[in-house]
Amino acid sequence: MARFRLSSLLAFLCVLENAVALPQGYSHEPKPDLKPLLTDPVRKWSLNTTVSFPSSPAFDTSTERWTIADPPTYVAAIRPGTEEDIGKVMNLAKAKRFPFLTRGGGHGYAASLGNFQLGLSLDLSQWKHLKIDKKAQTLTVGPGITFAEIFDPLFNAGFYIQTGSCSCPSMIGVTLGGGIGRLMSVRMVGTDGKVITVSATSHPDLWWGVRGAGANFGVVTSATYTVHPLVNRGDVFVADFYLPPARSREYFDMVEANYSNMPANLAQAQLVGNWVYYGTEKKARKVLSPVFNLNATSSTRIVQWNELISSGGFDEFICQPNQPRSLFSLNQKIYSADGYQAGFKKIEEYFYDHPGGRNTTLIFENFPNQAVAAVPDDSTAFPWRDFKGFIQVNFAWMAGDEATARASNKLGEELRNQFAATSGYSEKAVFVNYAHGDESIENIYGKRKLPRLSQLKKKYDPSNLFAYNHPLPMHYP
Repeated sequence: MARFRLSSLLAFLCVLENAVALPQGYSHEPKPDLKPLLTDPVRKWSLNTTVSFPSSPAFDTSTERWTIADPPTYVAAIRPGTEEDIGKVMNLAKAKRFPFLTRGGGHGYAASLGNFQLGLSLDLSQWKHLKIDKKAQTLTVGPGITFAEIFDPLFNAGFYIQTGSCSCPSMIGVTLGGGIGRLMSVRMVGTDGKVITVSATSHPDLWWGVRGAGANFGVVTSATYTVHPLVNRGDVFVADFYLPPARSREYFDMVEANYSNMPANLAQAQLVGNWVYYGTEKKARKVLSPVFNLNATSSTRIVQWNELISSGGFDEFICQPNQPRSLFSLNQKIYSADGYQAGFKKIEEYFYDHPGGRNTTLIFENFPNQAVAAVPDDSTAFPWRDFKGFIQVNFAWMAGDEATARASNKLGEELRNQFAATSGYSEKAVFVNYAHGDESIENIYGKRKLPRLSQLKKKYDPSNLFAYNHPLPMHYP
C-alpha cells in the first residue's frame, strides 16, 4: 500500500550545467596499514578510547549503518574517549593520508559515501552527554544523542524543541544541514586538532557556514540549543485519515486548496494522512475542517509531545538499521495536486510491477514555514528559506533483489524530475540532509551561497579531510 505522509515539523536551486571540480579525498590513494598505525603505543590514546578491526563485535557496532546501499567500507574503527584523541585522529589522517568518516547515529545515506573505501570509522555514537539548563532554557547534547533520547528528558523538564520526523538520527547530524534558529553554539574539533567554540560571537564566519553546511569543516562534539516551554501542557492533537487510492486526487486537491498557507501551529500531516496540531482539539478541528469534510475513515487522539513521533506508527519501521534503501528528494515551494497525483500513480504502477519494493514510501512533508522564512537569508548558509515542504521517495527492497534495486533507482530519477516541474522552483532544489548524492552542488547549497562556502572550506579544511558527504569545493566558481 502506498503510504503518503504530510508532515509539519519546523525544519529547515538553481541547477547549472557547468561542472565544478571537487577536491579529492584520500580514498583513491594507496593506504597505510591502519592496524599497526593505530595500535602503536606512541599514540597514547586515552583510557576511554578503543580501537577495533573487522570480525570483531566492536567493529561491527562502530560501522553499522541505517542503509546498506552504496556503502562506505572500513578497515578499522576508533571510538575516541576525548576531544584530544579526535584531534590526534585528524592529524594522523593528514600525515599518513588515509580517509576517515565521522559517525554519530549512522544515518548518512548520500550515494557519494560509496566513494569512501577502506578507511577509518571515527565513531562518536557513545558520546551521549545531555544537559538541560532550566533557568537558561537550553539543551546541550553530544553527537551520539538521537532524537529519541531527548524526548522524555526535555518533556519532563517542561520543554520541547523542533525535531526531525523520525527518532533515530543523531540530533547534531541533522542540525548541521539546516539553518535551525534554535542552535546557539557548537563545540568543534577543527582540522588542525584544536578545539573551538563556534557561535555568533566566536568564529562568526564559521558560524554562518555551520548552519547549512556544517559537515564540511570539523568534528562537532556538542551543540547547545534554545528550547521552548511546553505549549498546551505538551498535549498535541493528532488526526489520522484513511482513504482508498480512488480518492487520492480528491485528497490532494483538498491539500492544495486549503493548506498552501498553513497555520503556524499546524505540524505534522500521513493516503494514510497523519495531521498534527500543536494546540487544543477545538482549534485543531477548526483548522482541519477541510480534511474532516472528506468524511474519510479517521481516528483522533491527544498525545503528549514526547510520544508524538512514536505515535504515528511509522517510526519503528523507518528506523530499522542495515536495510537496503535509496532516497530521492526534492524541496517544494508550492503544493501541487497535479504533481502529487502523478507521483501517486507512478508509485502504484511500481508496486504492481515490483512486489519486492512494496515497503517503499512516498512522503510529502508539508508544514508552515513562517519561522524559517523570517530568518534573513544571508544570516546562515542554509539556502532554501522559501520552501514549504519536502517530497521524498524512500525506496526499500530485500537484500539481493537487484532487479528491484535497479527499478527503484530508475523510478527515483524519474519522480525527482517530474516533481521538480511542479515544485514551484525553476530548477531542482534539495535539502542537503535529504540529498541523494548525485545532485549538483548548486542543487544542494545554492549558487549564491557557494562562493562564501568555498572560502570557508579552504580556510577551515585545507586538506579536505571532510570530502565524502556532499563535499564543498575549495574554489567557486
